[in-house]
Amino acid sequence: MGVVGGIVILAVVVAIVYKLVQWKRYRLPPGPRGLPIVGNLLDIGAVRFRCFSEWSKQYGPIMSVWFGSTLNVIVCNTELAKEVLKEHDQQLADRPRSRSAEKFSRNGQDLIWADYGPHYVKVRKVCTLELFTPKRLESLRAVREDEVTAMVESIFKDQGTGKSLIVKKYLSAVAFNNITRIAFGKRFVNEEGKMDPQGLEFKEIVGTGLKMGASLTMAEHIPYLRWMFPLEEGAFAKHGAKRDRLTKAIMEEHTLARQKSGAKQHFVDALLTLQEKYDLSEDTIIGLLWDMITAGMDTTAITVEWAMAELVRNPRVQQKAQEELDRVIGKDRVLNETDFGNLPYMHCVTKEALRLHPPTPLMLPHKATEHVKIGGYDIPKGSNVQVNVWAIARDPAIWKDPLAFRPERFLEEDVDIKGHDYRLLPFGAGRRVCPGAQLGIYLVQSMLGHLLHHFTWTPPEGMKAEDIDLTESPGLVTFMAKPVEAIAIPRLPVHLYKRVPTI
Repeated sequence: MGVVGGIVILAVVVAIVYKLVQWKRYRLPPGPRGLPIVGNLLDIGAVRFRCFSEWSKQYGPIMSVWFGSTLNVIVCNTELAKEVLKEHDQQLADRPRSRSAEKFSRNGQDLIWADYGPHYVKVRKVCTLELFTPKRLESLRAVREDEVTAMVESIFKDQGTGKSLIVKKYLSAVAFNNITRIAFGKRFVNEEGKMDPQGLEFKEIVGTGLKMGASLTMAEHIPYLRWMFPLEEGAFAKHGAKRDRLTKAIMEEHTLARQKSGAKQHFVDALLTLQEKYDLSEDTIIGLLWDMITAGMDTTAITVEWAMAELVRNPRVQQKAQEELDRVIGKDRVLNETDFGNLPYMHCVTKEALRLHPPTPLMLPHKATEHVKIGGYDIPKGSNVQVNVWAIARDPAIWKDPLAFRPERFLEEDVDIKGHDYRLLPFGAGRRVCPGAQLGIYLVQSMLGHLLHHFTWTPPEGMKAEDIDLTESPGLVTFMAKPVEAIAIPRLPVHLYKRVPTI
């Protein structure tokens, strides 16, 4: 081992013992006993939010779970969530960042991974006052509606084979095209469905980033061991350079276009126009654009796929939603977003899908900047706190028949989904609530509305509705472990399935 190795191990042991002695001063929440150095990492199930929900039955709604040498406090009921996200919001508004998050966010120069402070306040102000305003969202409505009608046309062409369709394929295409057009003003896919070279590069960058972000070693949770697992600096540098080169090329295209026409509709135009007013660095502009892409590309498609799985499993709900659509819209025109206000049951279907299947079931971790108390327990400075949104949304103490897909519950009681009601938190709450929640809601409702208005959905031949697999795959967001398949049966006149580009 050598003298140097022995000294390193001794230093690690001394640091761990010192930290354990320090923790003894606090009344920490109960939790499973961990092992030295690794804590509970070896015991945590692959689908973490389910694992934590099960542990809460033994240890209670607030638990200490050790990710290596880092204390993570997991909260699993609505009262404690309110304490975290409202009463102690300011003290718990920072973000712990892995080494990959440090690289991708350039040490928190974006919004998602920024610590709470002047930079975060400034960037969030840009989002709420400039990017996600009702006026700008309305100006981008044509983009959203165009992509959803393209999805309908694609499904109509493919359903003619009589085979079941993998629904995720169509939802992912809408999410991809929608977010790239809103953020970058570019549709990388042509009318034949083929992706251009810039689009292929963009997709490769997104895929590589997701893989690099997900491939965390145990050393990410045990700082003492990081010397044994050096970060692949070269790989991150190469990825960052490719991402920056592509983004800057698109930014330059928009700068030239604005000089000619003065148009500034899309987010990239808005950010470049606002750069001087808000003193935004190039790193922050690039970070914000990629925040929108990573946060918006998967979550809408995930939510709609889960909703469709539930609707195929529950034909009663599907029929009731279609009756409302036919009553309000009829069968001689297609749905548009201005119809949403007259479709209360469709709103309820969206809420119920977000309740049972929140796209981010464990909120991104909050970091304590000072000592606080939650539920009567000590949360020391430097601890991480996570709210198990999935567990709260299935709590039988606050939801009747919590495992049933029953949208009517939201007709019986109106429940806010934008962070004001701590029973339902798909977009978070408090200082870190998602600023793009309304944009996501618009797209989910539009996709669901079109799918149900244009088609009746049934299980694949030979499969019973109740046999559709609702297992989640591991990860930060809840993809279905087995993508849902269904048969799409057209229910409107043929001419209403043709996409007519309006922009």
